[in-house]
Amino acid sequence: MTPTTFTTARIRADFLEFFRNKGHTIVPSAPLVPGNDPTLLFTNSGMVQFKDVFLGAEKRSYVRAADVQRCLRAGGKHNDLDSVGYTARHHTFFEMLGNWSFGDYFKKEAITWAWELLTGVWKLPKERLLVTVYHTDDEAYAIWRDEVGLPEDRIIRIGDNKGAPYASDNFWQMADTGPCGPCTEIFYDHGPEIPGGPPGSPDEDGDRFIEIWNLVFMQFDRQPDGTLVPLPAPCVDTGMGLERLAAVLQHVHSNYEIDLFQALIRKAAELTGTTDLENKSLRVIADHIRASAFLIVDGVLPSNEGRGYVLRRIIRRALRHGWMLGVRQPFFHKLVDALIEQMGEAYPELPAARDMVVRALKAEEERFAETLDSGMRIFEEVAARAEGGVIPGADVFRLYDTYGFPVDLTADMARERGMSVDMAGFEAAMEHQREAARAAGKFANTTGLPAELVAQLTPTVFLGYERLDADNLRVVALLKDGVPVQAVDEGGQAVVILDRTPFYAESGGQVGDTGVLAASGVEFAVEDTQKFAGQFHGHIGRLVRGALKVGDLLAGSVDSARRAATVLNHSATHLLHGALRGLLGTHVAQKGSLVAPDRLRFDFSHFQPVADGELAEIERRVNAEVRANHPVVVQEMGMQEAIDAGAIALFGEKYGERVRVVKMGPSVELCGGTHVGRTGDIGLFKIVSESGVSAGVRRIEALTGQAALDHVAAEERRLQQAAGLLGGSPADLVEKIRQLAEKQKRLERELESLKAKAAAGATADLASSAVDVAGVKVLAARLESFDAKALREAVDRLKQQLGDVVVVLAGAKDGKAALVAGVNGSATGRVRAGELLAHGAGRIGGKGGGRPDLAQGGGEDGPALALALEEVPGWVRERLQ
Repeated sequence: MTPTTFTTARIRADFLEFFRNKGHTIVPSAPLVPGNDPTLLFTNSGMVQFKDVFLGAEKRSYVRAADVQRCLRAGGKHNDLDSVGYTARHHTFFEMLGNWSFGDYFKKEAITWAWELLTGVWKLPKERLLVTVYHTDDEAYAIWRDEVGLPEDRIIRIGDNKGAPYASDNFWQMADTGPCGPCTEIFYDHGPEIPGGPPGSPDEDGDRFIEIWNLVFMQFDRQPDGTLVPLPAPCVDTGMGLERLAAVLQHVHSNYEIDLFQALIRKAAELTGTTDLENKSLRVIADHIRASAFLIVDGVLPSNEGRGYVLRRIIRRALRHGWMLGVRQPFFHKLVDALIEQMGEAYPELPAARDMVVRALKAEEERFAETLDSGMRIFEEVAARAEGGVIPGADVFRLYDTYGFPVDLTADMARERGMSVDMAGFEAAMEHQREAARAAGKFANTTGLPAELVAQLTPTVFLGYERLDADNLRVVALLKDGVPVQAVDEGGQAVVILDRTPFYAESGGQVGDTGVLAASGVEFAVEDTQKFAGQFHGHIGRLVRGALKVGDLLAGSVDSARRAATVLNHSATHLLHGALRGLLGTHVAQKGSLVAPDRLRFDFSHFQPVADGELAEIERRVNAEVRANHPVVVQEMGMQEAIDAGAIALFGEKYGERVRVVKMGPSVELCGGTHVGRTGDIGLFKIVSESGVSAGVRRIEALTGQAALDHVAAEERRLQQAAGLLGGSPADLVEKIRQLAEKQKRLERELESLKAKAAAGATADLASSAVDVAGVKVLAARLESFDAKALREAVDRLKQQLGDVVVVLAGAKDGKAALVAGVNGSATGRVRAGELLAHGAGRIGGKGGGRPDLAQGGGEDGPALALALEEVPGWVRERLQ
C-alpha cells in the first residue's frame, strides 16, 4: 500500500475495528473537560475517563474497551504550548488511540495484538520496530522474544532512570500511591540518516527512534511505604498517539506533514496569503484551531480564569502568528469548516456546534484586534529598554492586564528576539489569576474516602425518587474530619454513610437534602447531603442526642417542604433551558446551575445580553409549558440510546453507561435530579434578573411556586406605593412618571441657564483681578458652588476674554475640591496646564493632569487649597523666566 492509503481517518477506523473484532466495547471520546474531576484542568490522556474504574470507585458493564480520545496539554502540569510549532511532534490538542482491559486479558494478549495490528494490518516493517521493557519485567521480555519472535538485541531493558525506586520511563503510576506497574513501549526506527540513538542510550533524545505505542500493565497497588502489593485483577492501559502513528504510516518525519495537518496548513496559508507552507506560524495556527474548536465544543469559552483563560491564550497565540504573517482582519474562525471536513465524521459533535464555534472564535478575534496593534507597540518599547535581555515581570503583567496579552504570547515574542521574561516577577504580580488558570496538577484519588473504605462499600441505593421517608437504613461508615471512625458521640459533627437513603445528594446543580436520621434515643440532624466517591451518599450534620456507631439502623426523614420547593425549581430549569434554545438558538448550552429551595440560577452560553423583550418571551414560553401540565416522564436507558432520542447532556456532568432521561413536554434531558409529577405543579415561573457571568456566558435567576407568587405580590405593593407617592394609580403610573421626568428636565434646563448666567457674571468680575506676570495675565481663584463642568466653562470664557492668560479655578463641595487649569495665547508651550494642575492638586493631597492647554483634577478641600491658589503666580513666573 502507498503511504497516502493510510489517511488519518482510516487509521482511526482501522484501530477501532481491529479491537472490536477482539471483543472490545468501542467507547466514545470523553470531553476535554473532565466530568466532576477537580484534579485535572483538561483530559490529557486516554485513561482519564476510566480513572474511577482503576481506582475501584466505578464498575463498567464491559471488561474490554477501545477508544480514540481527544486530549489537550496546554495548561497546568501538562503544558506543551510553548513547543507547538517549533518541534515535529508537540501539539496542544492530540488524539490518543487506546485499548483497555479491566481485570480481563493481560500482557500476552496486549503485546501480541499490538504486534499484529502494527505489522499485520498496517504492514509496518518488522525490522524497523524495537521495544523497551522494565528491567525486572521478565514476563514481558519473554513474550516479545518467544511469542512475537523479536530478536533480543531489539528488546531493551530500562531501569530506574529517574532517581528513585520504580521511577522509570518504563514504570507507570497513577499517583504516589495506588495502581501502578511496568510498561513496554514500541519504537519506530526512522533510519540511520536521522540523528539519534535507541532508547536508553546517551543520544536517545534524537529523532531517529520515535515511541509510537505504550502498553501499561497495572499489576501492583503501591503502598504509602513504597512497597508493591499485587492487584487481585491486573489491568491493561495502552496509549498510541494518532498523529505520530500517521506520520510513520505516511512515511513523513513531522506530524505536521500528515494529511490532516497539511489540509489545515493549506487553508491557513490561503487565509493569510502565505506561500511558504513550511512557515512555523502556519503550523501554530493549524494546531491551535483544533484545540480551540474542540474546547468550545466541550463547553469552554474564552475568559480570564481557569479553562477559559487557557483557551484565550491558545486563540491569541494563533492570532499573533496570523499578525506576524501580515493578517489584520479576523481569519481564524474561517478555519472551522476545513477542520470539520477533516474531523467532523469522527467527531459529529464538531459539525453540530459549528455555528457556536465560529461565533465564539470571531468574537474573540474582534476583541483581541482592538488591542493587538497597540499592545505590539508597547512590547517593542518594553523590549527596547529591557536590561540584560530580560523583560521585567511588571511589564509582562502590564501587557497582560492592560492589553490582554497572555504571558506565553509575550514569552513567545521575547524568545524570537533572543530574550526571556521575568516569570517570577510576573507571577508575583498576578498570583490570583495564575492560580485560577493552573491545574491542581496531581492525578490522585480525591474521592473524599480512603481507597480501602471504597473497596469495602457498595454504592448507596437512592430511594428518594419514590419516597421521602425510609426505615432500617444501615450505617455502613462514619467519618469525622474525613477520617473513618467506628462511633460518634452526642454533639459531634460527622458524615454518615448509609446502605440506602431517601436523601438526595447534591449533583447536577440541585442542592443536597436536609432532614433527620433517628432511632430510639438517637437523633442526627442532616444539614447537607453530598456524594462521596461519586456513589456514596454522605449525610453531613451533627448528632443532636444519643450515640451512633457503624452497623446501627436508622430511620430517615427528608425535609419534605424544602425538597418540594427544590423540585419546582429543578423542573423549571429544564423548561427554561428549552425556552432559551428555542428563542435564542441551539448554541445555548448550560454552563452551570443552582437549584435551591428558594430560587434557581441558570448559566448558559450566549454572546450578548438577553433583551427585555426576549426575557419576557422566554418567561411566557416557560409558563405556557407549565399551564400545559405535561406529565414528567422518567426513563432509564443506554447513553447512546438517550442521545439518539434527542436528550441533552449537561455541561460538567459525568454520565455512566445507563442514564436517566427526564421528559416534560418538548424538554428531554439527561438528569439524575428529582422533579415534579406534572409541569403544572410548578405553578408560576418568574425571571428576576439577567446578567453576564463572563465572556460568552449569561445568567438568569428566577423563582417558582409560592416564592414567585410572593415576588409578584411584593412588586404589586411597590407599584401601589410608587403610584400613591405620585398621586395616581398603578394604571396611570407610567404617564405620571413621564410627566415627572419632563418636569425634571425642564427644571434642570432652567437651573443650567441660571448657573450659566451666574458663572458669566462671576468670570466677568474675576477678569479684573488677574495679575501680570512677565506679560501674561495670571488668575487663580475659588468659585463657590461650581462643579467641574462649570469650572471648565469658566476657564474657557476667561481664556477668550483675557487672551494671553494662565488660569486656575477651584470649586468645592462636601469636603472635596475640583481644579481646572487653562493656558492660552503666548503662554502656550512655555506653561503646561497639566503640569500646573498636577502641582496644585498635589498640594491638596490629590492628583490630576491633561493637555498642555487644559487640565483637570481634584483633592481635599481645606486651608491647603487657598495656599495652593496663592502659589500659582510664582509657579508661572518660574516657567516664564
